[in-house]
Amino acid sequence: MVILKSSYGILPLLVGLLAFKATVVDSFDYGDALDKTLLFFEAQRSGKLPVGQRVKWRADSGLGDGYAQGVNLVGGYYDAGDHVKFGLPMAFSMTMLSWAAVDFRPELVSLNQMGHTLEAIKWGTDYFIKAHPQPYVLWGQVGDGVSDHYCWERPEDMTTPRTAYKLDPEHPGSDLAGETALAAASLAFKPYDSAYSSLLLVHAKQIFSFANRFRGFYDDSISSAKQFYTSSGYSDELLWAATWLYRATNDDYYLKYVVDNCVSLGGTGWAVKEFSWDNKYAGIQILLTKVLLDGAGGAYTSTLQQYQAKANYFSCACLQKNDGYNVPMTPGGLLYLHEWNNMQYPASAAFLLAVYSDYLAKAKGVVKCPEGQLQPLDLLNFAKSQADYILGKNPKSLSYVVGYGQNYPVRVHHRGASITSVSILKTAVGCVEGFETWYKRPEANPNVIYGALVGGPNANDEFSDDRTNYEQTEPTLSGTAPLIGLFSKLHSLPGNSAGPYTPKPSDPYHKPQGSYSQPATTPIPKPAVPVEFVHVITNSWTVANKTYYRHKVIIKNVSQKPITALKLYFESLTGSLWGLTPTQDKNTYVLPEWIKVFEPGSECTFVYIQGGAQAKISVQSYH
Repeated sequence: MVILKSSYGILPLLVGLLAFKATVVDSFDYGDALDKTLLFFEAQRSGKLPVGQRVKWRADSGLGDGYAQGVNLVGGYYDAGDHVKFGLPMAFSMTMLSWAAVDFRPELVSLNQMGHTLEAIKWGTDYFIKAHPQPYVLWGQVGDGVSDHYCWERPEDMTTPRTAYKLDPEHPGSDLAGETALAAASLAFKPYDSAYSSLLLVHAKQIFSFANRFRGFYDDSISSAKQFYTSSGYSDELLWAATWLYRATNDDYYLKYVVDNCVSLGGTGWAVKEFSWDNKYAGIQILLTKVLLDGAGGAYTSTLQQYQAKANYFSCACLQKNDGYNVPMTPGGLLYLHEWNNMQYPASAAFLLAVYSDYLAKAKGVVKCPEGQLQPLDLLNFAKSQADYILGKNPKSLSYVVGYGQNYPVRVHHRGASITSVSILKTAVGCVEGFETWYKRPEANPNVIYGALVGGPNANDEFSDDRTNYEQTEPTLSGTAPLIGLFSKLHSLPGNSAGPYTPKPSDPYHKPQGSYSQPATTPIPKPAVPVEFVHVITNSWTVANKTYYRHKVIIKNVSQKPITALKLYFESLTGSLWGLTPTQDKNTYVLPEWIKVFEPGSECTFVYIQGGAQAKISVQSYH
């Protein structure tokens, strides 16, 4: 790096310097950065790892989470370099991934990364479903930060307490519950898995009702979280949850909620310069501006215009056009808000500005700032500047995304990455041994935690790649999650559209993606069977701590020909079913006897009730 800096001084011509800088900017491969970033979420998985796990230095862990409290809390994500499952930043991370899957769906599909993105979301939302066993109960944390930090162990060797903490009417947490409302994830899955989307929406509505009815700070109820993720308030999360529920349902009740509570909950009062796991106001304001830009404001237009004014304040502050009331920046051009793990804030801001740029561009709108007018492209270019700084266009010429480029942090503050994998070193690494043998060693980590966004440089663009320097070298879920949408958007820009990202032979963890690859934006190929199934959850209730769901399924003949003798096979059906005729074969049904011929375009509806996940339906035979 010193040689590179010296070379700046001996370049004979300014034009040469400009040409060099242009080469650096054009060299960023956002598709490669995105692919690696998705691997970070696999490295953070807790629970029983799937067969398709690409990060091979990880193994099963946390398999007893929740059992001491009588609830199954296996799964979810470890927060950072430690092994606590903190609910608030994990939920924010899943919302950010879901927002990317909703707004940047064409971009993710073109990169062949929609499957991995949805799989990353589902690893979190499956856990949240388990954590919400009753309408007014939400398990908000597993593990204690203080005791966890006493040890330096791989997750596979954990010896620290795995205490689980819950929210209920006597111990509320409107901030955590509001963020855990799963409406954004419901939208992400809607084009690909309608049954799962409906299930998420059922939980989202119940959790929002819990958050709104029983108000309080989650870290008053889960005091062990206060030292690590202190909440500054829950008003923004209530508005955040209602905003996403409106977008997912188009139910006027939720839009009326954000309008009626715009003053009391601060939606139109707070002008902010930060968007993060703790402060959602800028995200709310931009989402509600979209409603206005789409021409759907109606009677609420005047209030939505107030939300838009605050969305513009955030944008102007980031782009240094806010009459002095701007977000601080480092000399190298990085937004700088907090000394500890600052990089999460420019990452979140860049994602949000990329989203807002899209909304404005489609509506042919602009942002009016005290110091001039901003076009949509101005917002996107600024978002790109933050992404480029993260990937290496900075005074250190260092990529702060681990594994991207030739120069990146190698002594990341991360327990699992810093100790040789259990697949190689099969003996357990003890609590104290981990500190003495692995934490203090000067060598690079034995495992590269691809895609992790570390805490980043200080206010003067200075950075020390030291495992003990956790303020700068520890990665987090909430910091890394916004990069998925940001990188997918930047890859689609002119000059960056190289088509779907093709992993290089040196990428050791890449395998074909999972089952969510069919894009909603391209023509859907003719189905292998002549019918399609649309699942909807129409009701739910709890009996003896178990939640049951009423599933409504519509069968539609999507072929151009009449069908007879349609035979359906059900897997994992545990409850009662109405509307189909059972056969002598187990778990096999046919259409009602009065439907002799299933005509093209016609539909048939049946319902079933069971606890847990929905049944899987397949066509066994037909004529």
